[in-house]
Amino acid sequence: MDDSDAVLAQAARNMITKGDWVTPHLDGVPYLEKAPLYYWPIAVSFEIFGAHDWAARIPIALSTIALALLTAAFGIWAFGRRAGFYAGLCIGTCVGLFLFTRILIPDVLLTLTVALAMWAFLRALEEEEAHPQFWAFVLAASLGVGLLVKSLVAIVFPIAGAVIYLLLTKQFFLRRTWQRLQPIRGFLIILLIAAPWHVLATLRNPPYFSFALHSGPGEYHGFLWFYFINEQLLRFLNLRYPRDYDTVPRLWFWLFHLLWLFPCSVYFPALARLSYKPTDRAGRTRLLALCWTGFLLIFFTFSTTQEYYSMPCYPALALLLGSAMAMGGDWIRRGTRVLSVVVACAAIACFAILLYVRHLATPGDISAALAPHPGAYKLSLGHMEDLTLDSFAYLRLPLAVAGVALLAGALGNLRWAGQRAFLASAFMMAGFYHAARLAMVVFDPYLSSRPIAEALLKSPPGQLLVDHHYYTFSSVFFYMNRAAPLVNGRFHNLEYGSYAPGAPDIFLTDAQLAEDWRKPERYYLVADHLQMPRFERLMGAENLTVVISSGGKLALTNHPLELNAETDASP
Repeated sequence: MDDSDAVLAQAARNMITKGDWVTPHLDGVPYLEKAPLYYWPIAVSFEIFGAHDWAARIPIALSTIALALLTAAFGIWAFGRRAGFYAGLCIGTCVGLFLFTRILIPDVLLTLTVALAMWAFLRALEEEEAHPQFWAFVLAASLGVGLLVKSLVAIVFPIAGAVIYLLLTKQFFLRRTWQRLQPIRGFLIILLIAAPWHVLATLRNPPYFSFALHSGPGEYHGFLWFYFINEQLLRFLNLRYPRDYDTVPRLWFWLFHLLWLFPCSVYFPALARLSYKPTDRAGRTRLLALCWTGFLLIFFTFSTTQEYYSMPCYPALALLLGSAMAMGGDWIRRGTRVLSVVVACAAIACFAILLYVRHLATPGDISAALAPHPGAYKLSLGHMEDLTLDSFAYLRLPLAVAGVALLAGALGNLRWAGQRAFLASAFMMAGFYHAARLAMVVFDPYLSSRPIAEALLKSPPGQLLVDHHYYTFSSVFFYMNRAAPLVNGRFHNLEYGSYAPGAPDIFLTDAQLAEDWRKPERYYLVADHLQMPRFERLMGAENLTVVISSGGKLALTNHPLELNAETDASP
């Protein structure tokens, strides 16, 4: 897809082609925003399987499976086999994990390192643990790897949760605590894992030290300033430049967890009846999960946040939910009944919409029926606002599959209780996610520029130009594997790196575009279809030939194509 998906995939491919595994590049420009484990796993997958879109998703898929298995293992160790199974089932089927692993963002890998660090922390402190030194090593290694995934938050979240837990259990000032956790050795392990890349990235992207608390157009302070001060401190304070992001309203950030942990979120009320006294292993795990979740949610209450930023607390909530589900009781039975009503209503809604759109025409692709809301796209789920009732006419099959899955889940939860009901919910979500996958196929022309890239690859050779922002058409760069000048594109993610010493001048103005367009050489321009009036004023309608129009995007060329050239005039 366009946006983060193809951006990270292409940055990983560029690491291979340039032979530079330290500084990521996009379109030749240093891209300093992200830690290296955003790219390295994808690059390794490309080295093994080739640079395919499916190969880019393998690391995220494996991390997701590992997270579910780790959560189940943590739960089995803490509460027993049944509760551990339910904890793994909870996180493995929850809406949030599914949604936020459709995109190539490594937060699931961050969540994996945080969960492993928290389990290792408890095991290192456990009186009955036969190998506390090993678990102290695992704790430090998890933090070190986390630093290479998501920078400082990968250390702040686990350490803050652990410190709160130690204070509440009155272990913070005990010598035994620090003898078992071995913080000095752990610090050295973290440095050994994380320091080499940070040092190399700093040396290769000077200046080395800058402590400015502001930035603006034309300013460049090197890697270290951008990566730590701008990306960590100033983002937390909502002062980061450039401001290419938005934040979820605080109330919605909290309430969304009813959706992110669905379907097991219906059992949240049962958590109030659990024991959090640290008198046994189960109580200690519940208390740690509470500290872990509480700190993370409060942290983002006072910071800018995206919908997926709270993913590292999903395992903690899944552990609590799995423990409550294994214990059973009235609140679990009531939650199951509530779930049956909720999914029954959702199934009725699916069938009602299906009935409404059954005779609606579906010309072209789904973009013809969507209502774009560009202002919402700085949030990861901003495209959800583009949906209209008529757009569901393009989604008849996904609607039908979702409706059947939800109806089966409603009947299962109404008929059964306990483990059978939990399994019915799991199978329901599997069917629902299959419907979502079918819907993503329908959305492909709108969310991806792959059809445009494929048409251009079949067209006569020429210079590629891209209008506006790299992210908007990032899959064109990935599928064509080409660099291209950006017209009016020096803003947001590529702006800072574009001022680095030696960065290529890839940005064109409208005047330069018009000048190039009049040359005898062939040029191709990829742009949003709404920009056609602008191009007609700049270059003249008679000088614009449409190569392909797909998903609300189009490719133009400055010279007529041969009659046998493949084109697609769908809206």
